[in-house]
Amino acid sequence: MPDTVKMAAKSLNFYYGRFKALHDINLTVNEHQVTALIGPSGCGKSTFLRCLNRMNDLIPGTRVEGELLLDGENIVSSSLDVVELRRRVGMVFQKPNPFPKTIFENVAYGLRVGGVSDNTYLSQQVEKSLKSAALFDEVKDRIHDSALGLSGGQQQRLCIARALAIEPEVLLMDEPASALDPIATQKIEELIHDLKRNFTIIIVTHSMQQAARVSDRTAFFYMGKLIEVDATETIFTRPSQKQTEDYITGRFG
Repeated sequence: MPDTVKMAAKSLNFYYGRFKALHDINLTVNEHQVTALIGPSGCGKSTFLRCLNRMNDLIPGTRVEGELLLDGENIVSSSLDVVELRRRVGMVFQKPNPFPKTIFENVAYGLRVGGVSDNTYLSQQVEKSLKSAALFDEVKDRIHDSALGLSGGQQQRLCIARALAIEPEVLLMDEPASALDPIATQKIEELIHDLKRNFTIIIVTHSMQQAARVSDRTAFFYMGKLIEVDATETIFTRPSQKQTEDYITGRFG
C-alpha cells in the first residue's frame, strides 16, 4: 500500500525580517509515520516545524513564500482559519509547560476553549487523552490535584495529553525529551511509537540516536536548507550526501 502524503512543503522560503532562514524546502510528510528533523543548532529545523502550524505568524516581521499543504490545502493562504489549523496540527514544546491548574483542567483546556461544556464528554476525553499519553494509571487518583506537582517526564506526557484532547491529525514535537532524564525519555519514545497508529508525527530532535529509534523517515537540515530526506535506516547507514554523512559520523555539528 503506497504511503499517503499528509503534509508537504513546496519551494518553501521563510524570512525573519531580511534574514532568509529557510531556502527552497521541498519535503513530504507521510500519514501515520514519524518524520524526524535533524541538523545542527540554527539549521532551520525548528523554524520549519513552526511553519507547519503557523506559530511563526506570532513573530513580527516574518514572511513565507511557497506552499505548505495539509491534505492538499495550502495552509499559507491568508484566508485560512489559523485557529482551526492549530486544532488539526497540535504542538508539544521542548520544555513541559503545564498550566497552573489541575491535571484534569490542563487536559480539558483546549476543549473548553473550543466551547465544549458537557461534563460527561469532557471527562471521557480527558481520560482517553491521558490513556493515549500513557499517563492515566499514574495520575487517576489525583486528577484534581495541581499539574505542577508532577515530575518533569509526567508533565511532558500531560502536555502531550493536552495536545491530543482536541483530536489533532498531526502532532508536532520540538525536542520533546531534551529536558528529561533517560527513563522519562524512553517513555516519551515508546509513546511516540504507539501514537503514530492514530497520528502523523513530526519531531525535531538534537539526538541522532533518538531519531534513529523513533522515526520512519529522517530529514537532514543544514544552514536553512534541506540537504537530504529518506527512510531513517538509509539516512543513517548509506546517506547519499557527504554533508549528511559528515554530520551523522560526528565530523561537525
